[in-house]
Amino acid sequence: MKRNYSFMLATVFVGFLIFGFSENVKGPAMPRIQADFDLDAFQVGTLLAFNSIAYLLACTFTAQLTRKWGIKTMSALSFGSMALSGVFIYLSSTYTSLAGAYFFMYVGNGMLEIVLAILSARLFVKNTGMMMNLAHFFYGLSSIVAPMLASGLMKLTIGGTELDWRGMYLAVMLLSLIPMIPALASRFPQEDVQPEHRIPVRMLARDPVLWLIVLILSFGVVAEMSVGGWLVNFLEKAYDWTNADASQMLSIFFLFFTFSRLFLGPITDRIGFTVSLILFGALSATFTFIGIAAGEPGALLLAAAGIGIAPVYPTVMAMIARRYRENSDTAITFVVTIMGIFTVSGNVIIGAIITAVTEYAGAGMGVVRGMQAGYLFIGACALLSALFSFFLYVYLRRQKEVI
Repeated sequence: MKRNYSFMLATVFVGFLIFGFSENVKGPAMPRIQADFDLDAFQVGTLLAFNSIAYLLACTFTAQLTRKWGIKTMSALSFGSMALSGVFIYLSSTYTSLAGAYFFMYVGNGMLEIVLAILSARLFVKNTGMMMNLAHFFYGLSSIVAPMLASGLMKLTIGGTELDWRGMYLAVMLLSLIPMIPALASRFPQEDVQPEHRIPVRMLARDPVLWLIVLILSFGVVAEMSVGGWLVNFLEKAYDWTNADASQMLSIFFLFFTFSRLFLGPITDRIGFTVSLILFGALSATFTFIGIAAGEPGALLLAAAGIGIAPVYPTVMAMIARRYRENSDTAITFVVTIMGIFTVSGNVIIGAIITAVTEYAGAGMGVVRGMQAGYLFIGACALLSALFSFFLYVYLRRQKEVI
């Protein structure tokens, strides 16, 4: 029993570790990809937006297949898909083929995220906030290493050939095969919810709390994921930083991000999930706005914004697991699906803002102003996450419900 529990924990923790690698090597790679295919900021934003679109696709079948085939099969399928996507990215020779490979990778990521969220909701019935943040701590742990690993691998030469971004993606995504071992060795818990206790999606959709959770998570996820896709680009284009230095700052962001989840996770169980979300979102927005206003010396504050935004996702998952205990898979699927609809345009909007402001400002400071305007949108999303958390707090107080 203890051995099986260890295998399940390994699947969750190593799964999030691999998830962090796959998500956050794109920062250093994106300027290289942009240069190779001669892409503008809008095209880069569109490429990054495939993340959210793929989540939508994954949400249409993952929870249902998990209920039908089991978590073991779906987790193995998720890891296998991610490994295969590394091969597709390596073989991509045009923007279209790269976009297709990226989309396939994010389908695998979306499947894995939902499977891990469902498994975590079933496993972590005690100290839910702390355990959810601990699980996501491993995502942040690999995210610290990911930008420097990507930057180093892209410069690595094997047999006289530089790996560049294609070889880097191949090497990193093949690591997805590792957590398949504990996944296949585990006996995962089955659903013990009686059919009469299962709430249909249409009933859940009438719950205003769930819709506020969707808004909190949507703006929080846009603020979180946009840093991985745009911080390196921002520092290179606006302040003429080298790729290595900008990647190092992204790693510092994930250093704050990771240990925030480790140390702030237990606090969420003590002060409440909703109050925590208000404080976390507001802190991230404050650091981002001051960091942009301060110019290049404020770059460290952009990294420090990770302290606030990091606990938002796992805290929301803990809230769902506690409030919708017997329907967590349905609630998670609903929230992530609607979140995908909201966030699919996030990177596209950032890219469009950067392009529009750059063209409006013209030569000289146009690029700087464009990148700053795009990054201000990231801070605004963190602020909106905090604002809707406050609305949720007020609503729950009126209902005499504490989460």
